[in-house]
Amino acid sequence: MCRVLGVTPSGFYAWTTRPESAHAQRDRHLRVLVRAAFDASRKRYGSPRVYEDLRDLDEATSRKRVARLMREDQLRARQRKRYKTTTMSDHDQPVAANLLDRQFSADTPNQRWVGDTTEFVIGESSKLYLAAILDLFSRFVVGWAISAVNDRHLTLKALEMAVKRRCPEIGLMFHSDQGCTYASEDYQVALGARGIMCSMSRRGNCYDNAVMESFFSTVKSETADRFPSFGDAKMELFDYIEVFYNQRRRHSTLGQISPAAFERRHAQAA
Repeated sequence: MCRVLGVTPSGFYAWTTRPESAHAQRDRHLRVLVRAAFDASRKRYGSPRVYEDLRDLDEATSRKRVARLMREDQLRARQRKRYKTTTMSDHDQPVAANLLDRQFSADTPNQRWVGDTTEFVIGESSKLYLAAILDLFSRFVVGWAISAVNDRHLTLKALEMAVKRRCPEIGLMFHSDQGCTYASEDYQVALGARGIMCSMSRRGNCYDNAVMESFFSTVKSETADRFPSFGDAKMELFDYIEVFYNQRRRHSTLGQISPAAFERRHAQAA
């Protein structure tokens, strides 16, 4: 073996009795922390967010080292899946102009909200629909609702939660696609009664509401796009949105902190 590897026998025997190097000891210590951070994220974090968790613990390391340790321990974040649209825009309801115009940012909370609906599979072929509303300031999910039927009642429930939770002032802009659930008279009346301006994407243009597309892609990649039952879906989505995404999940747009932490930092600065 020494001849094949090109080393001396004395060097080989010295290696077998040599104590563990400082680098190896440090790797062993970091492996425990890396796995703990990975497990705490429900196996959703890749190396960038795991690295940020270690930084919060004042652990001096590099992102490349974290990536290597995760690769060696076969710790892989869940992969994103293709997003499937659920927009039903074939209707004769009036639609609003695209006031948002892809300006996916806001200077303060409750300035610009975006909303959309996506579907999940229950059991073999049943459907479950999730309607959600995000605040573009912090990417915080301010309102959401689930239902077996994709109708205006579903989107109205999400809007009702958002309004009760945030109590926005008059002048808030809400952006969605041209789906019949958002263009319906009931939904438009609800927006108008609260002084909310309506904005809609151009027909068939997914990029006009890219933030919501990205959010739903994240939800499905980090949870699932299929659940055994309605009850399982409800519990899993509640845990993901309210416990993990809003409160803990690091967001690249926010400097790798959670939406809740971003809003707390803004409130403290104000």
